[in-house]
Amino acid sequence: MTESTYRIQGATGEWEVVIGLEVHAQVTSKAKLFSGAATAFGAEPNTQVSLVDAAMPGMLPVPNRECIRQAVRTGMAINAQINKWSRFDRKNYFYADLPQGYQISQLYHPIVGEGEIEINLDEKNPDAETKVIGIERIHVEQDAGKLMHDQHPTRSYVDLNRSGVALMEIVSKPDMRSPAEAGAYLSKLRTILRYVGSCDGNMDQGSMRADVNVSVRKPGAEFGTRTETKNVNSVRFVMAVVEYEASRQVDVLEAGGKVVQETRLYDPDKNETRSMRSKEDAHDYRYFPDPDLLPLELDDAFLEECRQSLPELPDAKRLRYEKDLGLSAYNAAVLTAEADTARWFEALLAEGARVQKKSEGEVAKASANWLLSELYGALNRLGKTLDDSPVTPEDGAELLALIADGTISGTIAKQVFEIMLETGGKPGAIVEEKGLRQTSDTGAIEAVVAEVLARNADKVEQYKGGKDALFGFFVGQTMKAMQGKANPQVVNELLKKALG
Repeated sequence: MTESTYRIQGATGEWEVVIGLEVHAQVTSKAKLFSGAATAFGAEPNTQVSLVDAAMPGMLPVPNRECIRQAVRTGMAINAQINKWSRFDRKNYFYADLPQGYQISQLYHPIVGEGEIEINLDEKNPDAETKVIGIERIHVEQDAGKLMHDQHPTRSYVDLNRSGVALMEIVSKPDMRSPAEAGAYLSKLRTILRYVGSCDGNMDQGSMRADVNVSVRKPGAEFGTRTETKNVNSVRFVMAVVEYEASRQVDVLEAGGKVVQETRLYDPDKNETRSMRSKEDAHDYRYFPDPDLLPLELDDAFLEECRQSLPELPDAKRLRYEKDLGLSAYNAAVLTAEADTARWFEALLAEGARVQKKSEGEVAKASANWLLSELYGALNRLGKTLDDSPVTPEDGAELLALIADGTISGTIAKQVFEIMLETGGKPGAIVEEKGLRQTSDTGAIEAVVAEVLARNADKVEQYKGGKDALFGFFVGQTMKAMQGKANPQVVNELLKKALG
């Protein structure tokens, strides 16, 4: 969906939506941004809290080098400006889960400047139109804790496990013009973060969440007043927020009202946003440089190490799969959409290249087709993912090798695959144990072909009279008589010979 196709039709004409996202991505690290406390998800409340996180008097923050490194690597992955000099600021506000009474963030001098992300506007068509979404900045900050409320009307509990965890706030420019573009941008950003390894992208666990900024305007007019919907934790919900909030703002404006700049919350059960508080400006937080932290100064050696540590990124990998391996644009796009899928495929491909006597392109195409159709289909049916697949890449490569060298047919391979899923057994062992090895014995196959043709003399006459479609019937009967173990190529050759 392109920006020109998404408009909201109101009583006074068409309206255009303008969208920007502020994505909070939890940095992948074993310790917090300014302390050595652990960051594991799901720990018992208040078991991962240092004296720094609890804001005990006299405790001083010390920057975690790995958190800084991950932010720099992320910036490099989106072709952003890396600022060798950056600074931490204090953002002052009171909330029960913020022990310090301020958040350490970066307002004026972020570690990463402008960058960009290219999105595909139709994920089912890899050759569809693309669009570049600008990135304003990435800054590093500490997360707050978490409040938990029970049914008692005056009681809440504070869990500080998340307090001090490192976040990257990735701020886009207001370049998106439809719910689909917002969804494509967030999906692509999550893919990049997972490839880089700087965030696990698990939105259901809160390690990646988006603040959705939405405004509406007449096409081509000045930007309207925006609202910010906080902490939206799925791609689908982000798209729903854009659609709902844009329509709500149009209704307000067409009724003669004014859109108020405010912070809102999204209720997924009712699929609506509601007002939370008026939107604060920077001066309301009384930002000033944190006196306990020196500015960050990055040297060339550190930056080069970050650059060298980057993996092949999804766009480059997709193009390589198309150009070097000869995969279709669609298959290449699906295989590279998730880092885990790409890693599984490459393990399958590497093992396939070792055990098959075929070209890299032939192995790649067979591997891609089997992974995306057979394995994905089976895992979906079983409610599993590649992470908990009972079939390993090595098992898949062995199965494909048995097909490639004629040991088993494609039909038998499906039987073997089902047994592998149920038992976790190795394909070669299953073939031998079940007696599924394919036969290419021309004498045995010729005898069965003769029997099939003798039993179906009337159909033989029809075939010779011009009913060519009956050839498939003869193949099927022969394969059935040989319990699927005959080499299909040999069967076809011998049938053609016998039928003249």
